[in-house]
Amino acid sequence: MTSLLTNNGAMVALQTLKSVNKNLSDTQGQISTGKKVDNAKQNAAVWAISKTMESDVNGFKSVQESLSLGESTVAVARQATETVTDLLGEIKTRIASATGDNVDRTKLGNEITSLRDQIASVVGAAQFNGLNLVDGSAGTTEVLSSLDRSGGAVSASSITVTGVNLSTGGYTAANVFGTNTGGITAANDGFATNIADGASTDIEIDASVLAAGDSITLQFGDETVSYQVTAEDLAGATGDNEVVALALKGAIEDQTGGSVSVVYDPATSDTISITNNSGEAMNISGQYQNADAGALAAMSTIDITSSTAAQASLATIENMISTTIDASASFGTVENRISIQKDFVSNLSDSVKSGIGSLVDADMEETSARLQALQVQQQLATQSLSIANQGPQQLLSLFR
Repeated sequence: MTSLLTNNGAMVALQTLKSVNKNLSDTQGQISTGKKVDNAKQNAAVWAISKTMESDVNGFKSVQESLSLGESTVAVARQATETVTDLLGEIKTRIASATGDNVDRTKLGNEITSLRDQIASVVGAAQFNGLNLVDGSAGTTEVLSSLDRSGGAVSASSITVTGVNLSTGGYTAANVFGTNTGGITAANDGFATNIADGASTDIEIDASVLAAGDSITLQFGDETVSYQVTAEDLAGATGDNEVVALALKGAIEDQTGGSVSVVYDPATSDTISITNNSGEAMNISGQYQNADAGALAAMSTIDITSSTAAQASLATIENMISTTIDASASFGTVENRISIQKDFVSNLSDSVKSGIGSLVDADMEETSARLQALQVQQQLATQSLSIANQGPQQLLSLFR
């Protein structure tokens, strides 16, 4: 049936043309923006995910900047500690020379003073953007390392960098080691001795001069034992000497791996006996450090006025070298971790960007093919509408 009032064919053709024009408009929009989802109207779920991930990518940029800053800061500190280690090695050679006879101790002392001043200069200059990790002013520093998303909540993670105090000031003599200790030079709170395999030596400690935070470092061959006095050590019901001696005995046994054995008799109050079980002769040395002093503060006590004093100073400088080597290794480890994290964040950012692209970017090859097909459909729909509109004209022939 043909109707003058209702042209069903034209209505179908018009709806088809509208649909084609809408699809064509969407396709042209994808071509112009490069995205198949450009706003929440097009696909609310995908758009919301993409915007959340885009905010994370922007956050990764801040993380990368933080890691770059942290890496540079730690690199400066590592370089400083390595330089200080080299300078301490130079001082060690001068002290070693002073252990012999027929040497010019005055010139050697002047060289040591010059090297000590250079160490102080290196430590003072080792800052990046105002942060110095080696002069004792930094404490611990947090380097932003990542933004972690869990269940919709975002939290920041950091890499902790612990500063060291390699300053040369603040030393206060305490005469901690007693006269029973072999090779002791009371003026520098350090000692050095050598014991044969199976032999023993006594270390006498006067705990009455110690304060909380003070530390004692003992060297047994290649093994280092560190003990820091606590307020609890000095507040016990028993005498300070006994408490500290027992604590030091425990530290030696825990940290030497059986190369030495320790005997302490409370009746002696202040003396621990060390026996060499290593199978060969062993150098033993010790150094006291007060709580407020820098790790290199005892450098001011280096004494090369005699062979005996130089021998004790040799043990002192060896402990300092061990300290700076440990600091260099620590900074190197952290710097490497920061570098790895920086590379990871960069790759993670690229991966997230790629994931966002797979969600919202238009497939340009497919879109191009769809555009051509829709253009053809548009032409056909227009022609179909034209034909449908001509249908009622045919009724005129019936009235002639």
